[in-house]
Amino acid sequence: MRVIQLCAIVAVTGALLPAQEETPDKRLRHAADTMHEIMATPDKAIPRDLLNRAECIGIVPNMKKAAFIVGGEYGRGFAMCRTSEGRWSAPAPIRLAGGSFGAQLGGDSADIVFLVMNDRGMQHLLSDKFKIGADAAAVAGPVGRDAATNTDAALHAEILSWSRSRGLFAGVALDGTAVEHDSGETEKLYGHPMSNRQIVDGRTRTPEAARPLVHEMEAISPARERSN
Repeated sequence: MRVIQLCAIVAVTGALLPAQEETPDKRLRHAADTMHEIMATPDKAIPRDLLNRAECIGIVPNMKKAAFIVGGEYGRGFAMCRTSEGRWSAPAPIRLAGGSFGAQLGGDSADIVFLVMNDRGMQHLLSDKFKIGADAAAVAGPVGRDAATNTDAALHAEILSWSRSRGLFAGVALDGTAVEHDSGETEKLYGHPMSNRQIVDGRTRTPEAARPLVHEMEAISPARERSN
């Protein structure tokens, strides 16, 4: 049984490796494209009032999901927060990882987007690592401009999350998913070690490769005063 489990883990790890090999520049372009495509159809997008109220956003394009007895998820992306001037910060590289055990077969990938709705959730995001559902309360986000975004869940959750796969966009629960600072990608993008907090504080210069993503976010959710 142990041999079977080890073989399954190797198989899942091999399926997840392509996500690790993509360059930060290419991933930044994918993140910008993902947000543009999601928000292009308001009836099937993240409600804009939620996006405007959010303190931070996480965008993980092409998160890999694979399963063969052992299930696994792995993705690299970026987090951005509102600065003291209300604008979107430079992007901080993050990793998402999660897994489950059970009789599972198949593999897939999805674009993941999550909003951090309050300061407590933002403090988790700016730490080195936290787990959605355990450290930060999270729910699947509503979809469409006519969605009821004033429900208790949307008002009190620290994190709202969505997934897009095969053209379908819907709220998704990310409970059990670990979110951590991606130090290796940070050094590639910024040229030296930095924490998430240092990157999103508004004083870090946005790398040229990240400008399309920042411009996209500013276009779909303009600058505002940050809530306390």
